[in-house]
Amino acid sequence: MAKSAGGRLDGKITIVTGATSGIGRRTAEIFVKEGAKVLATGRREEHGRTLEAALGKDKCLFFRADATEEADVKAMIDACISKWARLDCLFNNAGGPSPVGGIETVPVEGFDAAMATLVRSVMLGMKHAAPIMMKQGSGSIINNGSVAARRAGYSTSMIYGAAKAAVNHLTVCTAMQLGEKNVRVNSISPGGIATGIFAKALGLPPDKADGYAEAMKAGMAKNQPIPRAGITDDIAYAAVFLASDESSFINGHDLVVDGGLVGGRLWTPHQEGVKAMRQAFGVDEV
Repeated sequence: MAKSAGGRLDGKITIVTGATSGIGRRTAEIFVKEGAKVLATGRREEHGRTLEAALGKDKCLFFRADATEEADVKAMIDACISKWARLDCLFNNAGGPSPVGGIETVPVEGFDAAMATLVRSVMLGMKHAAPIMMKQGSGSIINNGSVAARRAGYSTSMIYGAAKAAVNHLTVCTAMQLGEKNVRVNSISPGGIATGIFAKALGLPPDKADGYAEAMKAGMAKNQPIPRAGITDDIAYAAVFLASDESSFINGHDLVVDGGLVGGRLWTPHQEGVKAMRQAFGVDEV
């Protein structure tokens, strides 16, 4: 994969939520590489402090925050403004697993918790970033969606898919408002990205789940036309594009990063099926 020489986000002040692991952590690293200053947030302080130490406090400041709590989100935004006096990009990335199983088994408390983690967090981030960006007359908000928002059956949890669909539509609704103030709001919908979230969805604790990301790659490589698993860099570089001035006329868009997963049926298995049908019917090859 080609890597940028850096500098695409020079001078940008950014916030990345859910930055203690997975997509969020890698995005914080790449944002810094591209010249941004990053306020990295999350609940696992020990992980956040290692990120801060690795990147340097002058470039990355960790702020412990629960993205589902309004007071924490407001404090997160205030901390960024206090440190750097502006906010150019907010990546609402914080997320987590949702209840699995059929609709008849969904626990109400699990449903509410998932909606808080996946939807309320995005709403709160936008709510508190919007006044600052509107006053500036510029800014980019990026919300982490999912291909599960576009097609049923692309998540272990139907509740996760429904929540991400809400995120994607809330993104467009907000983009129509904030675009009038030159503030862009877009989403990124990852496909199969090798992170610990899949193991978390199966019930593993976060610290153990993150270690299974590498083991998932072989199986995930078979799911889409591009013959490899998605990696955190794929989403991080998409976020760089949407955070940068390169995307200044893109607003209300959902950028799908999935190697073609939701494009349709895989070509080779489909052709093999057609061949088998011809043989069954005694039809010669064309």
